[in-house]
Amino acid sequence: MGSSQGWTFDLRYDSLNQNQLRSGTGRISQQQAANTINPKTGLPAEVEGFTQNNYVTASMDYNDGEKWGATIILPYIMRTHMTYGSANADDGDGGWPTGTNGYNSQASGFGDIKMIARYFGFAEQKDWGIQFGVKLPTGNNSQTVTGNNGTTQAVDPGLQLGTGSTDAILGVYKFGFIPQTENWGYFANVQYQATVKPTNVPSNIASLNSVANGGTGGSSYRPGNALNINVGTNYQGWDKWVPTLQFNYLYKTADSGTAADTWATGGTLLYATPGLLYQLTPATQVYGNVQLPVYQNLNGIQVAPTFIASMGVRVHF
Repeated sequence: MGSSQGWTFDLRYDSLNQNQLRSGTGRISQQQAANTINPKTGLPAEVEGFTQNNYVTASMDYNDGEKWGATIILPYIMRTHMTYGSANADDGDGGWPTGTNGYNSQASGFGDIKMIARYFGFAEQKDWGIQFGVKLPTGNNSQTVTGNNGTTQAVDPGLQLGTGSTDAILGVYKFGFIPQTENWGYFANVQYQATVKPTNVPSNIASLNSVANGGTGGSSYRPGNALNINVGTNYQGWDKWVPTLQFNYLYKTADSGTAADTWATGGTLLYATPGLLYQLTPATQVYGNVQLPVYQNLNGIQVAPTFIASMGVRVHF
């Protein structure tokens, strides 16, 4: 959000283990999940075990110091997932706890790239601006695995490295110093991401999804739209250290399409995020953050993390 002219390279590592089953605003046991019927399919609900996500995200930013800036963001994703699957409708077997209908998956590779431009020539202070950009379908979305029962299964579209969709990104941001204070800064950002060009999933996934979801094609997938609101403050009165505290709000609509899980996706999340930044050199900063859930209201039954840890380095040149 700064206005300093030049290039900035940022490399960040994020880790989150989604290992807590939740429905609505509360936790749910695996037994309770296994006894739940998915109202969208009329079949027993899937019981997930965990999803371990690790991201290495590289960002390159340019700021002309006058009115314009642009950022390219490329994530590298390492993901491990385990699900017990869903029980058979006839005999109630195959899901939790045996996991006969489940699978284990591992994937690593580049995800979807984002390109976001910003214009901040509205005010002389250059302390606010608008953002507009695009997310491109560069990540792989055709992963399959061999299930515990020996059959080939499609990895859920929401767990693929890429969504296969082209998304538009719009946002607005503001930063500055809190009035009547000397060293306390603030920052805020509102960003909305919506799919403008969904694509059919690869044919190998479509044929498997039609069986898994009880549909007739299983070929279409549209990720839910997302609204992000981030507000925070930092203390800039020390020479090297800058502590921060921010709140991160995410509202995401459910995925849609014949290949999508239209019940157990989307929801509302609010995190409190304390962090610390250290000025290693005049041009280099290192930082760390821990996101702690304050409020979670999830559609259907989903696995959620108890915290999200991040660390990174930023170099201005």
